Amino acid sequence: MAYKKEDLIKKAHSMKSYAYAPYSHFAVGAVLQCQDGNIYTGCNIENASYGLTRCAEQVAVLKAISEGNKEFMAIAVCSSDKAFPYPCGSCLQILAEFAPDLTIYLSNGWGAEKEFLLSELLPYAFTLKEKEGK
Repeated sequence: MAYKKEDLIKKAHSMKSYAYAPYSHFAVGAVLQCQDGNIYTGCNIENASYGLTRCAEQVAVLKAISEGNKEFMAIAVCSSDKAFPYPCGSCLQILAEFAPDLTIYLSNGWGAEKEFLLSELLPYAFTLKEKEGK
């Protein structure tokens, strides 16, 4: 089943309610859509040892990979705040490993939306694969 952008954003907003964000108070939800139509959800999970915190995007990706799905087409990321939840560099690099042409939908807590290609947010992703002509 192919989900519409609006459906992914709505589901990502609902995932914010599962966030564990006692330190930042910045709840984030994510929904990752795969080529086969399956979706995988995530929310941010903070930890007192900040380095152990997991972003909503990472949770969704890890769930997809652990279920055998590595072909991603879009991700919606939504925040509880007025600020847009731009994926951090780590999340962008993880997503680039599997889907360098991924579409990223962002929505803030006020319902405003933005859309990007992953390559716009991370134009020089690290890769060990030789790229033709580069």
